[in-house]
Amino acid sequence: MSGTSAALTPPADAVEPVRHPDAPAPGELLGAHYEHCFGCGGGQPHGLHLMARAGEGVSVTAEFTVQPAHQGAPGLAHGGVLATALDETLGSLNWLLRTIAVTGRLETDFVCPVPVDTVLHLDARITAVHGRKIYSTATGRIGGPDGPVAVRADALFIEVKVDHFIDNGRPAEIQAAMSDPDQVRRARAFEVNP
Repeated sequence: MSGTSAALTPPADAVEPVRHPDAPAPGELLGAHYEHCFGCGGGQPHGLHLMARAGEGVSVTAEFTVQPAHQGAPGLAHGGVLATALDETLGSLNWLLRTIAVTGRLETDFVCPVPVDTVLHLDARITAVHGRKIYSTATGRIGGPDGPVAVRADALFIEVKVDHFIDNGRPAEIQAAMSDPDQVRRARAFEVNP
């Protein structure tokens, strides 16, 4: 990505990311981390309903179809919605590390317009880890997984403890998520949020 800020450049002593042994297998659908997440949750009627799959190493692929509710200019996706799709895909990467992390910085390039009814094919990977910092990159293509690049982003995620969400979230939603009897869903509800 041209013009990436120094904050998104891993330091020289950053390490290669290592996929957690319990991470979902390549090709496995990751599913929604939280039913009410605007990016991936099924409980949001106008959400992105982004579907991410584990890739090889520390990568994921995802797709989402731009709906009429996602437009900015007539017939075109809103730039903020496209940035959200990139952020959601990049956040899904943390499930491969089995790490709770939040977006610290996201820099997005909008390369070409994305029309309504277009399927955006997203590909993301973690590039480096340095302490609590996780560096990653993503591209979004139209016309297929090998089509022209429409959007791209570099991101910095910061590893946090679950207390980050408990201390800052609305109590009713926190309690509902913490009460879920499914241990995996309970843990995943807190995996990626600002």
